[in-house]
Amino acid sequence: MAESSSRSCSNGSPITSITQDHLFTILLLLPIDSILSFAITCKRFRALASSDALWESICRRDWGPNTVDALNSSNLHFQHHQLPWMRLYKQVSQLDSLSIHNLTYPDTELALPCPRASHSLNFVSDYLVLFGGGCEGGRHLDDTWVAYIGKDFQKILNWQKVNSGIPSGRFGHTCVVVCDFLVLFGGINDNGSRQNDTWVGQLTCHETLGISLSWRLLDVGSVAPPARGAHAACSIDNRLMLIHGGIGLNGLRLGDTWVLELKENLCSGKWREILTYPSPAARSGHSLTCVEGTRIVLFGGRGLGYEVLSDVWVLDISESYLNWVQILYELPNIPGGVSLPRVGHSATLILGGRVLIYGGEDSQRHKKDDFWVLDISAIPSITMQPSTLNSARILAKMWRRLKATGHKPNRRSFHRACADHSGRYLYVFGGMVDGLVQPAETTGLGFDGELFLVELLLQL
Repeated sequence: MAESSSRSCSNGSPITSITQDHLFTILLLLPIDSILSFAITCKRFRALASSDALWESICRRDWGPNTVDALNSSNLHFQHHQLPWMRLYKQVSQLDSLSIHNLTYPDTELALPCPRASHSLNFVSDYLVLFGGGCEGGRHLDDTWVAYIGKDFQKILNWQKVNSGIPSGRFGHTCVVVCDFLVLFGGINDNGSRQNDTWVGQLTCHETLGISLSWRLLDVGSVAPPARGAHAACSIDNRLMLIHGGIGLNGLRLGDTWVLELKENLCSGKWREILTYPSPAARSGHSLTCVEGTRIVLFGGRGLGYEVLSDVWVLDISESYLNWVQILYELPNIPGGVSLPRVGHSATLILGGRVLIYGGEDSQRHKKDDFWVLDISAIPSITMQPSTLNSARILAKMWRRLKATGHKPNRRSFHRACADHSGRYLYVFGGMVDGLVQPAETTGLGFDGELFLVELLLQL
């Protein structure tokens, strides 16, 4: 059969008259299955469809150019040879395990951030930036810590405390990265007061003065979302910030969706509410993650009746008519044997355009330590109307539990996580750990100050 296919390529088949550059362009328009089918037709096409140049371009198409550039940069630093892009693509699509490295050593003389939860943690310009949060005694924190990562992902980090004085101390706020700037919104202070201020932070590195972080209150005009905390947020296309839900005034959970459009150089911005029907129910402690550049994935949280949720919603901002679409599925049909409803988890975009969900807690406030990959691209089509997924094969691709090796962190919730530019390395800090006796007693809360690294296990 292969011999016959080889002859057909050399016997003047019309496709053989197409130049290699044009074939390359055509292949980049095809799904992966079609490219693999094309590769088995003859030796010439197999060589083209298996080339590193083509698969690097496919990775750029499917993962984004920033991810590929970051992978190339780290590869040059460590190994100095061409990445096997076809093998890498396959490994990422079939990812089933990760490794955890402890980056916290309490016995060191280095200064460390104190234990906390409901803070913010961001990766920006090769630095980790940690701000605020709540700590023991029900107090908020107003400190900011910065640590340089660079290319050495597993080193002991040297945290530096940056005293900026603003924004005011808070917990349950959100902070996202837009064009190497930090954009922060909302949060709750010690008195239970909700905020609705929007701040822009810029990290600066001086040869003589060291690291500084400057914040300024963003001019958003007269319209802003109602004050809140424990909401969710994500950045979109380096120009937008999206928020949803949270706990508003008088402890009322919210279900509204707002988008902040930032002007050039982030000199000002404009908030507008996105009104859709249907839309996700009111909740707090959930997550928003932007995948594929334009799709926002909402997962979990705690609802109006204090119930812990497991629903998944998708909002595609590239559509002219914005609409939340619920992805319905049956929990018992998900492989892995562990229930997924949770609140206070982290949901981070990782290499391959998937969402890595870690930790959180259930309705009894039992903390979790499992890792799940949520892959929206596994769903055949996301239409304007919700539909229930009953296919075990699709659900197995949509939800996949990963095996974890190495360091064993405490089970936790309301921690924070962020990924490096490649999406291969994930940093996790803080959170609440098991030890709660009575839900109403804040003194029974256990706060964690551990920083650890989660590495996707790939054979590069």
